[in-house]
Amino acid sequence: MILILYGTVLAGILVFIMGTIARAIGYARQPIHLRWELYPVPHEDPRRVGYGGSHYEEIDAWTKPRRFNLLGELSFMVPEMLFLKALREFNRALWRRSFPFHFGLYLLIGTIKLVILTLILEALAPGVAAGPVGTALHWLYTATGLAGLVLGIAGAAALLHRRLTDRDLRPYTVPGDILNLVWFILALGCVLLGFLFRGPDAPGTVAVARAIVMMDMDVAVPPLLTVGLVLSTLLVAYIPFTHMAHFVAKYFTYHTVRWDDRPSRPGGRIEQKLAEYLTYRPTWGAPHVGADGKRTWGEIATTNPTEGGKKQ
Repeated sequence: MILILYGTVLAGILVFIMGTIARAIGYARQPIHLRWELYPVPHEDPRRVGYGGSHYEEIDAWTKPRRFNLLGELSFMVPEMLFLKALREFNRALWRRSFPFHFGLYLLIGTIKLVILTLILEALAPGVAAGPVGTALHWLYTATGLAGLVLGIAGAAALLHRRLTDRDLRPYTVPGDILNLVWFILALGCVLLGFLFRGPDAPGTVAVARAIVMMDMDVAVPPLLTVGLVLSTLLVAYIPFTHMAHFVAKYFTYHTVRWDDRPSRPGGRIEQKLAEYLTYRPTWGAPHVGADGKRTWGEIATTNPTEGGKKQ
């Protein structure tokens, strides 16, 4: 059983990393998206952001150096990532269910980082790890871990309840949505129960993590906790290959769609890419587009479908 646990955890982490990288590369290689051109963009000069302006207000703006406001982007991204700010503003009922779930996952990610930090501290400075610093880390990762598990389970259960009872969501709910939420509840539930009801002689959180890293076969991990860790690791490996990988997509949604305000200069990379895209032969299903896979996008874009295919 212990060999299954170690093999699953190590393989699951590797699959997650490789899957996430592959998903990010796939998004990065997609054609340039139709930009939203909605202002203000957070990385603009703060003075323009204040009234909804843009550097394109200046004459020949594309010939002038641009100032990138990293602080402005972070002031938007951090509340959105941590607290789902937009969801709270536009769909408060869903936010009440989604926020606990996501914040619980953030706490669990933080817990893993704290445990890794403790392992590093034990290896490099065992005296410090055995003192007040190590004690503080123990209480901190214990608190974040328990809070993350409880919030994650409660949020997943609330989202599952809405999926099953909300008529408006039924057309958008597929078996995979139900599977994902049930999987979260089972995996996190087993980890929580396995931790709470482990015996007095059972290894602690750091001891289990150390055993996984060192492939220590002599550590007796409680069965229920083992099941929870296996289910959780399989879930982690599964995430990059589903729509739950929106944590990757969200970066591109903001930076290459909503906030992409780079100028297209003659002979530049954007112009070259757009010229290439005009040679594509799309096969969209919308009949009014006339994308039959034979005509190029350039031909379609210069044809008025309401006037019998007349060139514009």
